[in-house]
Amino acid sequence: MLGSSGAPRLPVLFIGHGTPRNAIADNEFTRGWARLGARLPRPRAILVISAHWYTYGTGVTAADRPETIYDFGGGADLRHLNYPAPGLPNLAERVAELLAPCPVVRDTNWGFDHGCWSVLMRAYPEAEIPVVQLSIDGTQRPQVHFDIGKRLAPLRDEGVLIFTSGNIVHNLGLVIYDDAAKPYEWAERFDLIVRDRLMQKDWEALVDYAALGPDAALSIPTPDHYLPLLYAMGAADPGEQVSFPVEGIHLGSVSMRCVMFGDIPEIAEGRFVPRVVQSRPLQA
Repeated sequence: MLGSSGAPRLPVLFIGHGTPRNAIADNEFTRGWARLGARLPRPRAILVISAHWYTYGTGVTAADRPETIYDFGGGADLRHLNYPAPGLPNLAERVAELLAPCPVVRDTNWGFDHGCWSVLMRAYPEAEIPVVQLSIDGTQRPQVHFDIGKRLAPLRDEGVLIFTSGNIVHNLGLVIYDDAAKPYEWAERFDLIVRDRLMQKDWEALVDYAALGPDAALSIPTPDHYLPLLYAMGAADPGEQVSFPVEGIHLGSVSMRCVMFGDIPEIAEGRFVPRVVQSRPLQA
């Protein structure tokens, strides 16, 4: 079981990860992820909740060395990429303890899906920080996902970065395959609706997202990419600030908005010293 690290409370992140091709792209979104990794205090471990581990029941990765998963069609030029971060079975046990009496399967087969590794390759390219993934139980109501986030909040005081990954707007059926494509008006509207509700700390409205109007149905045709936001909101303190390190709509119908709940402690205390990140070739 992980104990208190004595480190400052870590923020909570929701990352709009978009296409897996962001793993090799140089754009405003991937540069934003790299800036976040350089600015944040170095965590002891990272707990990832990704849209791409959407399950029946709840699982947590418990392998010492999780594999990199290529959970997408095509993308042959991405399959040489590898994110060799270690797992952390002790953190998996701590997560299961926090979620009790909810049954949590310790999964040694699942690894890091692209909602996890495509972002971490930019934020933490050294792949030295242990990473554990928690699955999203697709059979549960939105409120349950928010409540699980609340139960995970103590990890923030134990040196664990809670890192959720999805997209507020995610309609692949209406994607425009052009990096310069203009956003659909409904996509922009819904992205801003969610932004405003986040600023107002209106958690209830964001949990009941289907009631946010017709733009919600177009923006969230399936819940998998939206639900990670609810975990981040649940782990946040209502008194904390909300900021948006990355914003934008990609391919017409995919929001790349990132949300940070809480301060970066070094900046808040006037003691921020950037962590120098040296990029190195990705390991095959």
